[in-house]
Amino acid sequence: MPLFIVAFIAVPIFEIYLLISVGEEIGAQWTIMAVIGTALLGATLVRRQGLATLAKFNASRGTTEGPAFIVFEGLVLLMAGVFLLTPGFFTDALGFLCLVPALRARALRVWISKHSVAVNENQRRSSGDVVDGEFRRLDD
Repeated sequence: MPLFIVAFIAVPIFEIYLLISVGEEIGAQWTIMAVIGTALLGATLVRRQGLATLAKFNASRGTTEGPAFIVFEGLVLLMAGVFLLTPGFFTDALGFLCLVPALRARALRVWISKHSVAVNENQRRSSGDVVDGEFRRLDD
């Protein structure tokens, strides 16, 4: 949670710094056009990849392999859209990184493997407390 608060404060400050620095180098009009251009390009790419992910999701529903990975991929694409529609160059860079399919798949596999181990450990710990069996009332 503290990392989230720091990012919530630091990212806008860094974005403002970048916008001012780029504006001094190339001018305010070109900076504004660049921000709008990256938002439009990003929205187009997110839409295209989102529709492809939706098609993969629909195709995977009938198979034995679950669509969980595809759902997480869709969530990363949603984050990419948010990053790309947020004005600024740093968030645009993060958004475009989320749009690289190989990088997105690799990051998701690492995240899923890291978190699925924790789930399995929790299941092992709780399995020692549960006793499965049958019972019969003797007082009837």
